[in-house]
Amino acid sequence: MSHTAHIRSHRKPRRSASSLAMRTGVAGGVLSTLAVAGASSSANAAEPVTQTLELPTLTADLAAQAAKSADATQQAAANYQLRAERDAAAANAAKQAKADLAEAKQKAAAAKKSAEEAARKEAAARASRSAERTTLSATSDSGSTSTATGSAASVISFVKAQIGKSYVLGASGPSAYDCSGLVQAAFKEIGVSLPRVSQDQSTSGTQVSLSNLQPGDILYWGSAGSAYHVAVYVGDGMFVGAQNPSTGIVEKPLSYDPPTGAVRVL
Repeated sequence: MSHTAHIRSHRKPRRSASSLAMRTGVAGGVLSTLAVAGASSSANAAEPVTQTLELPTLTADLAAQAAKSADATQQAAANYQLRAERDAAAANAAKQAKADLAEAKQKAAAAKKSAEEAARKEAAARASRSAERTTLSATSDSGSTSTATGSAASVISFVKAQIGKSYVLGASGPSAYDCSGLVQAAFKEIGVSLPRVSQDQSTSGTQVSLSNLQPGDILYWGSAGSAYHVAVYVGDGMFVGAQNPSTGIVEKPLSYDPPTGAVRVL
């Protein structure tokens, strides 16, 4: 008997292929699970980093919205101010228009009153001239002042000799005269010195009534001392005067342009 015959063999039993495959599958599943869990954990650990990186984008959006809101607020304020200015301008315009209207009404009322007063004065003046024409016509018809004698006849002869000559303002003859220049030259012929202008001639001598005129009297138009025209009464309701540049020196009836008054120097 051999020395080893009593020793039993302790070989480990062989594992079957199916058992080995099952264990390998289990191990693979565990490893897969661990890998997935690890990946998931890594993803979860990385997510806060991703969110942190997105914060600047959110901050920029908020800033843009705030700027847009500020712009809208500023535009609204500008629109409000513009409306306020327009309203104020409209109110001022309305106030000014009201004041202008009131002023225009006052001016219109004053103009109307002035026109009425002028019309009244003109009517009175027409009535006065009509009465004067009647008086002068009666004087002419009476023949009480139709004959000139002495110095008056010389004055009348002189002025009638100038009929047809030109009227020139400031002229004193011999080819042209103005109204006061003719009167002064006529009385100079008989040695009577008269002032040069009509205003002074209208106060020379004695004031006489138009109903009591005599040949050689000086007629004037306007107030005594401020007369604007003079001529010489030649009798029979007629006068000779240097009227204006259009007519020159002419003889006209008293009714043609009734004088305001008369003075007598002879």
